[in-house]
Amino acid sequence: MSTPAPAHRWKFVRIGGLDQVSLTTAADLLALDELDQKLWVALSCPVKGLELDEKTLALIDTDGDGRIRVPELLAAVKWASARLTDPGILLRGDDELPLTAIDVSTPGGKILLSSARQILVNLGQKDGASIGVAQAADTAKIFASNPLNGDGVIPPESTEDPAVQGLIKEIVGCVGGTSDRTGSVGVTAEKIDAFFAELAGYAAWVEKSSQKDIAVLGDATDAACAALKAVRTKVEDYFARTRLAAFDARALAALNRSESEYLGLAAKDMSISATEIAGFPLARIEASRPLPLLEGVNPAWAGALAALHAKVVAPVLGADRTVLTAAEWAALNANFAPYETWLGSKAGSAVEKLGLPRVKEILAGSGRAALAALVAQDKALEPEFKAITDVERLVRYHRDLRTLLHNFVNFTDFYSPTRYAVFQAGTLFLDSRSTELCLRVDGPNPLAAMSKTYIAYCACTRVGMPGMNVAACITQGDSDYLFVGRRGVFYDRQGRDWDAVITSIVDQPISIRQAFWSPYKKFLRLIEEQIAKRAAAADAAASGQLAAAAEKTANADKVKPEAKKLDLALITGIGVAIGSIGTFIATVFAKFVDIPGWQLPLIIVGLMLVISLPSMFIAALKLRQRTMGPILESSGWAVNSRVRLNIPFGAMLTELAHLPPGAQRTLEDPYEDKEAARQKRQAGLLLFLLILVALGVFIRWDHNRRGHYFWEPAAAVPAAAAQP
Repeated sequence: MSTPAPAHRWKFVRIGGLDQVSLTTAADLLALDELDQKLWVALSCPVKGLELDEKTLALIDTDGDGRIRVPELLAAVKWASARLTDPGILLRGDDELPLTAIDVSTPGGKILLSSARQILVNLGQKDGASIGVAQAADTAKIFASNPLNGDGVIPPESTEDPAVQGLIKEIVGCVGGTSDRTGSVGVTAEKIDAFFAELAGYAAWVEKSSQKDIAVLGDATDAACAALKAVRTKVEDYFARTRLAAFDARALAALNRSESEYLGLAAKDMSISATEIAGFPLARIEASRPLPLLEGVNPAWAGALAALHAKVVAPVLGADRTVLTAAEWAALNANFAPYETWLGSKAGSAVEKLGLPRVKEILAGSGRAALAALVAQDKALEPEFKAITDVERLVRYHRDLRTLLHNFVNFTDFYSPTRYAVFQAGTLFLDSRSTELCLRVDGPNPLAAMSKTYIAYCACTRVGMPGMNVAACITQGDSDYLFVGRRGVFYDRQGRDWDAVITSIVDQPISIRQAFWSPYKKFLRLIEEQIAKRAAAADAAASGQLAAAAEKTANADKVKPEAKKLDLALITGIGVAIGSIGTFIATVFAKFVDIPGWQLPLIIVGLMLVISLPSMFIAALKLRQRTMGPILESSGWAVNSRVRLNIPFGAMLTELAHLPPGAQRTLEDPYEDKEAARQKRQAGLLLFLLILVALGVFIRWDHNRRGHYFWEPAAAVPAAAAQP
């Protein structure tokens, strides 16, 4: 199925091997929703962890999921473009928005311009011609002149009436408050309704308690109910046991607890409030026996039973009643049941602390009407002050959309020699080099290894700030002295320095130069390891020999000398070996002298290439495959293209240490080992002279063998020889 040609003619540029759409005009922005998403470099990015204002990113992230996707970015571009006379101004990324750039051809644009000017007036900049993010975001100063600012919150200072101010504070104290745009705490319409609902519920609840069939003891009813509920479970248990004893006398022993249980308690240091005693019945169990209240009761419940007698039994049945039958207990519970039911339906507890007189005063007063009027005034200002928040949104988009577009639709900032990408967190200085490709990460991620890039994960710390982790991509030099635990200094985008230490490494080829010397370095390391092993073995052998010699010396008088025998087989083997080695050397030398002298350097270079080419070839393949995609995706991005890190671009991202141009360099080292340096120079000079002598001997020998020098053509020799 063929795709219809787009109405807008797009321009693409190739940067770093990647075709990227060019965004340079207003027409490009207005047609951005027509651009095939397969041509976008990224399809989503995280809100946090980028070097871009998180408040701006949060405004674009309309669904609040912490990620920005293509539809959200398109909506932000469309919203900002509709409010500007020239949408192309968004591609400049200027810090301040000129007021003349706001489109006033629509009513919304006029309100937006009016709000921008009002912000400048409130900030004391009446004649300002442009507005920036710092000005538009300073809500405390913008709204300080008018507590009613359309946010739905009514603070106490929104009215000059002391009674209404006090009422607002009471509402905040009872049902809580809400902070407005200036930071003041006030009330909303919902809080006001909740407060007055609590008032009405509390007043009705208290009024119900005045009924005679509820408060049977008047003001003492509440205390009597508390005393009744404190012993209800144990009293019910007591009467259940007496009924069971009346049913069958054989149950008495079990109902009163066994003697062994009492013996166990007697062996302890008893406490009246001990759990074991509290679990026993209230009194001795007998068939249909009334409950004693003051005498012969469980010591752990004596106080509660005395309170029941004083607050319930005495007022209702008389002070001389010291026992309670099951029927009387049931009658008491029924008598206080309505009051307990009323207590369970308690309403308005949030405003109870105000007291009933104040509750009735508020309900009878005009405070609610005054608050409703303030809410209505604030509601009327909502469009005007919403436009003020829209000014901040527009100013933020004007400043930051350009950066986001050039790190989302394309990656021109990343490939730019003068700009940083939003995911570049700063610069790491380590091992005589600096790398600018450092990303904030949560920690090592296996996905990052797919980038074929050498990555050093570093933990960065700074006093007074939370630590962070960065993934530093090393793209030039070698890895000889990069290892876990190595320390460096990380400078963030604000120029603050952090202590950095390598915690993990993803080992990959860094450069062709490293690959060229890698076989020789491995060979030297193997030699060093073998020498170390031989030295250790020799040291152990020497120690053994010394011990054996010491033992032999100590026992010299006990050991008879033994005549050594000549091993003919050994001598024959040594001779054969020497002969073989000599034959091999002679053969190599014979082949070597047959080679023309001018070919010798080529042979040496060829041998080096044979050794190094496999390593260089593998490294070149991996270096060609280096890409930023897996690294970014491990940080929460959805990268849609292969963002390559080729060799020239990698060399720009990581810089090696070089002396500055015009710098003077003194080679005299005051701490140089002069004797060792002199011997080194002498050895070098001697080697050079030996090479010259050997070269001269070889040339003379070759001339005698060929009849001419190897640089002379063979046909020219007779003519040269015929000359006098």
